[in-house]
Amino acid sequence: MTLGFRIKPVTTRVDAALCARAARVPAANLGDVVNRIQTMRGGFRAFGGRRAVAGPAFTVRARSGDNLMLHRAIDLAEPGDVIVVDAGGDLSIAITGELMMGWAAKRGIAAVVIDGAVRDVAQLGTMHLGVWACGVTPSGPYKDGPGEIGYPVSCGGQVVMPGDLIMADEDGVVVLPAADAEAAIAAGEAHNAKEVRAQAAIDAGTWERGWVLESLKAKGCEGA
Repeated sequence: MTLGFRIKPVTTRVDAALCARAARVPAANLGDVVNRIQTMRGGFRAFGGRRAVAGPAFTVRARSGDNLMLHRAIDLAEPGDVIVVDAGGDLSIAITGELMMGWAAKRGIAAVVIDGAVRDVAQLGTMHLGVWACGVTPSGPYKDGPGEIGYPVSCGGQVVMPGDLIMADEDGVVVLPAADAEAAIAAGEAHNAKEVRAQAAIDAGTWERGWVLESLKAKGCEGA
């Protein structure tokens, strides 16, 4: 029985030009336009030198505290990929650190997103690589397996399919299903342009606030 210990090629990837567009839209804006249900849970922190990244998901499921499959994933993933690791949310053992992430950066991997812990964070911050994880510990991993590569995973409360578009910045991580990515990014760009205009109005002291009072009255707020 190979269930739980198997590798399948990731053959579908979101277009690189689309990923480049996504990387320029803040995660908060992308999260808003997909009805706030495609963001990974809070707590993911940016540790790598790249602080805003988007790319196709290369999925890994690892046994808690074990990084054998992540080692193999780094060798198999393509430049520009975002390796997404379901490490079970275990923060007691780091499943990666300086050496593995240095190799990922050397191979041109865009980012690694881990539902788990990392170590060697001072070194991670110097790398041309995005690294998102939920915690830090000096305790190191095992290398025994099992695990899976190229299958659907759960990461940060989101189902991630191989080839989905992952966008991450210092606010967190957004998952866009491949079939919906282009429309979501276009909506995110429009939303971002709206926020740029709002910021200009704030700077000028002309931000229209009438909608707040109107909303309170419409909802029946006493004293509004």
